[in-house]
Amino acid sequence: MSAENPRYRWFVVGVFFIFMLLHQTDKLMIGSLQVPISQTFGLNDLQWGFINSGALIVATVLYPLWGYLYDRYARVKLLALASVIWGVTTWFSSVVRTYPAFLVTRSSTGIDDSSYPGLFTLIADYFGPALRGKVYGVLQLAQPLGYLIGMILALIVAPLIGGWRSVFYITGSLGLVIAVLIYFGVKEMPRGKAEPEFEGMAEMAAFKFSWNEVKEIFKKKTMWFIFLQGFAGVFPWNVITFFFFGYLMTERGYDNNSVLITMAPVILILAAGYFMGGWLGDILFKRTNKGRIIIASTGVILGAIFLYLAMTTPVANRTQFFVLMSLTAIFMPLSSANVIATVYDVTVPEVRSTAQAVEYFIENSGAALAPTLTGLLIAATANKTFAILSISITAWMLSFFLYLGALFTVDHDIKTLRSQMAERAKQLM
Repeated sequence: MSAENPRYRWFVVGVFFIFMLLHQTDKLMIGSLQVPISQTFGLNDLQWGFINSGALIVATVLYPLWGYLYDRYARVKLLALASVIWGVTTWFSSVVRTYPAFLVTRSSTGIDDSSYPGLFTLIADYFGPALRGKVYGVLQLAQPLGYLIGMILALIVAPLIGGWRSVFYITGSLGLVIAVLIYFGVKEMPRGKAEPEFEGMAEMAAFKFSWNEVKEIFKKKTMWFIFLQGFAGVFPWNVITFFFFGYLMTERGYDNNSVLITMAPVILILAAGYFMGGWLGDILFKRTNKGRIIIASTGVILGAIFLYLAMTTPVANRTQFFVLMSLTAIFMPLSSANVIATVYDVTVPEVRSTAQAVEYFIENSGAALAPTLTGLLIAATANKTFAILSISITAWMLSFFLYLGALFTVDHDIKTLRSQMAERAKQLM
C-alpha cells in the first residue's frame, strides 16, 4: 500500500499508538509499584525519587542526540531500535537484586524515553498542519491509557503472577515485538511532504539537515517561550506520576481497590483531555494563529485551580475529591498536543526532530529534578499534600505567563515559516 494512501496513514498512526501505549505502560507503571519495590529494596521517599530522576536524567542527556539522528537518518529504523532498547533495559530491571543495580538499570530505561521526536516528526510528514493537533491528541491518548494499564498490571496482575518483576518481563518482551512491527510495517516519508505548499507535487526535494537551520530555531521567539514553558510545565506531571499513588494511600487512606476505582475513571477522562486539546487547538488554529496557545494557556490555569480544590478537600469526602480530580484531568492535558504542533508550525521540516528534542531536553531538565525535589520536600515537611501542591501550582502559574508571552510572537513566526515553504515550492516547480 502506498505511503500516501489515506488508509495507510492511519495504519501508521495505529502502529505508533500501540508503540506509545505499551511504552508508556512500561514507563509509568513504576509509580503504581512504589510500595512493593520500596519494600523489596527498603527504600525511603528520597531514594525512590532518585530512581525516577535517574531515568529522566538519562533521557534528558540523550534528547539532542536522538533529535540529530532523526533529522539525519531514517526515522523508522531508529524507532525500531528504540523499541529494542526499551525491551532489553526493562528486562535488566527485572532481574537485578540490589538497590544500586536497580537504580542503574532503571535509569537505563531513559535511553529509549527520548525517542519520541522522530515519531512526531514522521507523523508531521504524513499529516498537514490543519490535522496535526487532532492526530497528536489521538497518539497522546496512549500516555494516560498506558498509565491506567500500568496501574492495573501493578495493583491487580502483579500480585497474581509473582510480583512486580513478572510484569517487567511482560512489558519488556512486548518492546521487542513492537520493534519488529515498526521495522517491517512503517514506511519512511520525505521530510516536508505534508506541508500545504507542496500539495499535489509528484516529486519532493530532499530537505537535508543543516546546522544553519538549527541556529534559526533559537532565533524564533515563540520557541523560547515554548522552551521555558516546557521546563516548568512538566514538573506537575512527574510529581503526580511518581508520588500520587503514595499520597492516596498514606494521606487519604486508600487501599489498592480504592485507588483503582477512583483513579481509573480519572485517567480515562485525562485521556479524553488529550484529544480534546488537540481538537480544540485545530479548530481555533483555523481562525487565528494564536489558537493553539490560547487552548494551552487555558488548560494550565484551570488544571492548577482544580488540583488545589481537589487536594484540599477533606479526606472523608471522597465523592467531592473524585469530581474535582476529574475536572483537573480534563484540563491538565489540553496543552500537550498543541505544544508539539506549535513547534512544527514554526520550524522547517529538516530540523523538526532537533527542535522537538531541544524542547524535550529543556523540559526534562526540569522534570528530572521533580521527583528528587518532591522527595526532599516530603522529607522536610512530612506532608505529601503540601509538597505536591506547592510544586505543581507554582510550575503551572509560570507556564501560564510564558504562554501569554508566546501569544505575542507566534503569529509572526508562523507567517515566516509559511513564506519559506512557499519560496521552496516555487523553486521546485
